[in-house]
Amino acid sequence: MASDLMINQEEQTLIQKISSLYDSLSGLPSLHPSPQVNSLFTELVLACIPPSEIDVSKLDMEVQEMRSKLIELCSNGEGLLESHYSDILVSYDNPLAHLSLFPYYTNYLKLSQLEFELLSQHVHSMPTRVAFIGSGPLPLSLLVLATYHMTTTRFHGYDRDSSATARARKLLKSDPDMASRVEFRTADVMSLTHVLSSYDVVFLAALVGIDKEEKERVIEHLNRYMSVGSVLVVRSAHGARGFLYPVVGPDELKGFEMASIYHPQDEVINSVIVAKKLPPVHVHLQGEVAHVQGGLPMRTCKCCEREAIMVSGCKMEELSREELRS
Repeated sequence: MASDLMINQEEQTLIQKISSLYDSLSGLPSLHPSPQVNSLFTELVLACIPPSEIDVSKLDMEVQEMRSKLIELCSNGEGLLESHYSDILVSYDNPLAHLSLFPYYTNYLKLSQLEFELLSQHVHSMPTRVAFIGSGPLPLSLLVLATYHMTTTRFHGYDRDSSATARARKLLKSDPDMASRVEFRTADVMSLTHVLSSYDVVFLAALVGIDKEEKERVIEHLNRYMSVGSVLVVRSAHGARGFLYPVVGPDELKGFEMASIYHPQDEVINSVIVAKKLPPVHVHLQGEVAHVQGGLPMRTCKCCEREAIMVSGCKMEELSREELRS
């Protein structure tokens, strides 16, 4: 009882801290990079980084509403920060040689390494075609993967904001190899249909689909058009980091087999989920065969204090960093 009370008090203190920062951020006239904006976002991230078992989906409605608005603020602030640094980078003759100017570049190096390590455990060969949905004005993840991990792969980055796509294209000047393998296209994910079946791997950025319903619609759309056996890499969040980014769970991944999930404990904020597109389920109804896009049963259990997700009889365990490297 005392332990439960202490956890509850810790959660309440955290929520009060985050709510106060939300009030400060939402009261600003602009979220363009500035000492005040940068300081508030840094304080917010530092408040959410420590490991926490808080379940943001179980918070009361008032806190849920604040969280939704905060994620939208974070999305806007992140976009403005990336646009600011993208404009700085294109002022150099070779923008890709100066990516480290972005203040969180090291985090992207770590996140991309993590994603590649996870992905490597579930693909038999180097992907030839990769899509990145929500590439943004400064597509660091895509660029790092293309530069260091998938050096022969063709990448297509999609963003619904034409100004973001235009900025991203300018970063490729003075680098013929990258320009020949990387292409940025302006498109909303929901407008992409049969082209999705041509990719071996699809990366879904954390802020594509900010609320649960929108995220479900996006993933359902990807499931409808991705080819069977192709891989979806989804960025999620865990614990208090769910105040910064949407949380993706089994309910949102119908039609995919969750192969692995990793929750970083360091300054890398996003959790990473690797899932494979399943074949349609054939259901016999009164002598007829109905085709169901996904919807395989999933259940969650606790075993040895490790979460395991059962997908159609296949066990997927959360990975430790040591297991990841093996």
